[in-house]
Amino acid sequence: MSRIHPTRRARAARRDNPGGKVIPIRRAALAVLLAALAAPAGARAQSLLDRPPNLSGAWVGNPGTLYFHFLHRFSSSPAPTRKVANVPTFTVAAGLPYRMTAGLHYATNSALAPGFPNEWELWGRHQLFSQDRGAPADLGAQVAFNNAANGVDGEVSVARRFAGLRLVASGRVLSDPMEAGARRYAVAGGGTLKISRYFAVAGDVATLQERREGEEVAWSAGLHLAIPQTPHSLSLQASNSNAYTLQGMSFGGEDVRYGFEFTVPLTLARWFGPRAVAGPVPPPPSAPVAGSTPAAAPAGPVTRAGMRNFAYTPARIEIPAGSTVEWTNGDQMAHTVTATSGAFDSGLIQPGARWSHTFSEAGTYDFTCTPHPFMKGVVIVR
Repeated sequence: MSRIHPTRRARAARRDNPGGKVIPIRRAALAVLLAALAAPAGARAQSLLDRPPNLSGAWVGNPGTLYFHFLHRFSSSPAPTRKVANVPTFTVAAGLPYRMTAGLHYATNSALAPGFPNEWELWGRHQLFSQDRGAPADLGAQVAFNNAANGVDGEVSVARRFAGLRLVASGRVLSDPMEAGARRYAVAGGGTLKISRYFAVAGDVATLQERREGEEVAWSAGLHLAIPQTPHSLSLQASNSNAYTLQGMSFGGEDVRYGFEFTVPLTLARWFGPRAVAGPVPPPPSAPVAGSTPAAAPAGPVTRAGMRNFAYTPARIEIPAGSTVEWTNGDQMAHTVTATSGAFDSGLIQPGARWSHTFSEAGTYDFTCTPHPFMKGVVIVR
């Protein structure tokens, strides 16, 4: 059930024309989405299996990919009404170059401020450091404008993966919905534990500094599922928070809401990129591809790489001659590592499987994925 602080009415009354700010910001959101059409494919993005329900975990999307998240949470009132209330938050975001993502959260049933039942938040996020790129942890920063709070909010997130466990912590600076120009502060923490490739359990807590009457510690718990052979993920969750905005995730209420989140990434290159073509035919088993090492351990140094969310990570690899590159398929779909020159072809690499190739001679080796030709990468051998 929604709760509204009476003192928030004074802040709401100060805005004589709140709708005047909506149009230009909506235009900015549209410009962000259109910018993704021209962005090349690139860095890794994270699925729901990498973050708890109420934390972003420094998540960023692949350039050239649009993201649609549907988060629905339901609460029921006691007798005699026994009414079920739906609290949906819709996310539309675009992956941008340089490990950046921008988007819009739109909540149709907000409890943040009176007179604003349709809360929305325009946000941008940048992943400054990535554990996958050799940093000790993931570090991300987000800035957002919330129309119901009529102010700018910010968050800094740090996350680190320990095998199947990923821990996340965040610090938030929020506009005060009750007092114009004032600031509030919140901290949050949580994590996900992968049970298998397709299942994870997750949870988090968040609290505002100096909580006011009616504001509780926010919490959430979820069972996260990756849908095999698709880029989609699903979360079944419970929480006492409302909208999926920095404000909404920072305070909880007395009611427990049950719901789900479903992610729909759309890789634009699948429709606007090159058409799929048949790749080189790999040699028969009696004559294996020269340099591939499916069983024997490589003699030279090994560079680890992979595939995640229809992208090679990293897409550009520089190694000395005699080195081996080992790709691990972290996606839910099979991919290949196929040289455009026909020099090597991994064949289908199933989810979770690995394939390696030793590069003996200097040169530039462009490669792609036969089923998904918009996936591209290059190995530069010195």
